Amino acid sequence: MMLNFFMDKIGDWNPQLLREIKGRLKVFPVAIACITSLVGQLILFLYQLREIPGEKYQMSGNYCRIGETYKQQINEIYPQINKLQQQLSILDKSKNYDASAIQSLTQQIDQLKTQERNINNILYNQHCPLNQIDMQEWWRDHWEYIFLSLTVIFVFTLLVAGTYLLINNLAQEENRGTLNFLRLSPQSETTILTGKMLGVPILIYLAVAVAIPFHLLSGRATNIAFSHILSFYVILAASCFFFYSAALLFGFLSRFFSGFQPWLGCGTVLIFLFVTMQFASSGSHLDHAAAWLRLFSPFDMTAYLFPNLFRRYNWQLLEQIQFFYLPVGKSLIGLLVLNLVNYGLWSYWVWHGLKRRFRNPNSTMLSKGQSYLLVTYLQLLLWGFTLQSTKNYYPFYPSGTSATAYSDLNYQVTQNFAYIVFFNLLLLFGLIAILSPHRQAVQDWARYRHQNISRRQGFWQNYLLQDLIWGEKSPALITLAINLVIVTIPLVIWILVALSLKTNNNNSLDWLVNEVGRFKAILGVVLFVCMMMIYATITQIMLMMKNSKRSVWAIGTVAAAMFLPPTFLRMLSLHPETYSTLWLLSSFPWAGLEYATTTTVFVALLGELSVLVLLNLQLKRQIKIAGESATKALLATS
Repeated sequence: MMLNFFMDKIGDWNPQLLREIKGRLKVFPVAIACITSLVGQLILFLYQLREIPGEKYQMSGNYCRIGETYKQQINEIYPQINKLQQQLSILDKSKNYDASAIQSLTQQIDQLKTQERNINNILYNQHCPLNQIDMQEWWRDHWEYIFLSLTVIFVFTLLVAGTYLLINNLAQEENRGTLNFLRLSPQSETTILTGKMLGVPILIYLAVAVAIPFHLLSGRATNIAFSHILSFYVILAASCFFFYSAALLFGFLSRFFSGFQPWLGCGTVLIFLFVTMQFASSGSHLDHAAAWLRLFSPFDMTAYLFPNLFRRYNWQLLEQIQFFYLPVGKSLIGLLVLNLVNYGLWSYWVWHGLKRRFRNPNSTMLSKGQSYLLVTYLQLLLWGFTLQSTKNYYPFYPSGTSATAYSDLNYQVTQNFAYIVFFNLLLLFGLIAILSPHRQAVQDWARYRHQNISRRQGFWQNYLLQDLIWGEKSPALITLAINLVIVTIPLVIWILVALSLKTNNNNSLDWLVNEVGRFKAILGVVLFVCMMMIYATITQIMLMMKNSKRSVWAIGTVAAAMFLPPTFLRMLSLHPETYSTLWLLSSFPWAGLEYATTTTVFVALLGELSVLVLLNLQLKRQIKIAGESATKALLATS
């Protein structure tokens, strides 16, 4: 009765969760999950228990108290032998040969080596007395090994296995046709997708829940603070929510992978976890613009909470992390908030795409208005983690001696410039692919646009302009131009104020002062904007084709426009130092910016603007023809 009442309450709160629970919480699967978890815990306990010290435990073992005394004696003998050998070497090279002194030193060295051999014989050939074995310390390390092993197992099991189950479930629902049934149900997208996230991996949750008491017991036996264990659970839950949300979105976007998509999704997560675990174990710095990407992995925070996880000595690096110079890593609360906000805000963007793609598989993941916010958010992340006060600049003097390192803002920006460019390019090309409408959508927009023309006058009240900025089916060129402005504003501001920020006499800005110049650097940014607009226009023109493979044509054409010109220039040995104009007109104009005059840069800019205008005129003609042909076809059928 109590179980039925509980199930009814779950059904009232989330019918989809009840559906998933009834399909999975059967006697046999539940028994398998519980037994697997218990057997795994037993194996983990017994595996470490096999190393318990006994009668044959060596004197050199870490837990032999008397062995530490002998190790200390060995450490004292080594310096004495080295010192005597140095004295002997000096006497051998001396002109005043003293045989008695050399013999005396040789005898002392032999005595010390004999003493060393005797001690090593005791350490490595004799057993430690049972009453001298520190069993309390061994049990503490034994429980710590179990606790840390379970911690890593929890992360991989929940994130990798849970991701696989969610993507596989969506693929199965798609193949059976039940996913369309869910789309037509009156339940909200949030209810259905939350039910999926909570219900599909429920056997994984059960297996982990069975192991949590053992995890807590081993943690308390190791004297780990309960607040740190609880913080780990919070971080793990937040990471599960983010990865599961991303897995659902990947499942909606990767239908063309068919049965391979679950393996691709969980394989990507597995590789990401292995790579970030390696970064966390090596103790690499987080004072760069890509720190937000590292925060997706729970391993850095886990290593901070449990310093012995990777036996590393510089786990304090996480404490030095800053955001716009705010020392968010100085306290446990600050680091928790930083991780949770990172997970939460990115999950917010993922859920925007989930809701849109769930009801309509053909809709875009983001609206144009949401793209402006996403681009702005990414700039805050990139520049926020770039602006960290670290001792990053090491000046050197002609004599070869180095001075004390200090923090240099301009050097910090230039060191992170590659990160900023890479992530922005990734996002901008992604937005071109996401927001550029296909032929049918543009055709509908061109056909019905005249019905929405209002009497409002003025530039900002013009309906066409507002539709190009906010409309779902209109071409996304204006949207991309606005996003490009958002991306380049911080960079242009830094170029303008960089010299005033130069507080130390160093060469971190030589490229801006002596090689390129601020004005040409800004022109280079404008060249980048024009080039991206050209790629976006080419993409939209290709998507207006009647060919069913127009997406492939768009990708191929843009890729050719990007990579073929610089490839040919390299093959023909046309280097930017000599042929800067050709490089300015290629997809990598920055290579020739340093060697070109300002007039040449202006000419290249005018050339790119001309190409952009011609492409837009062609696009406008295509849209007009598409709208007219649709109207004529409608009139002909009527």
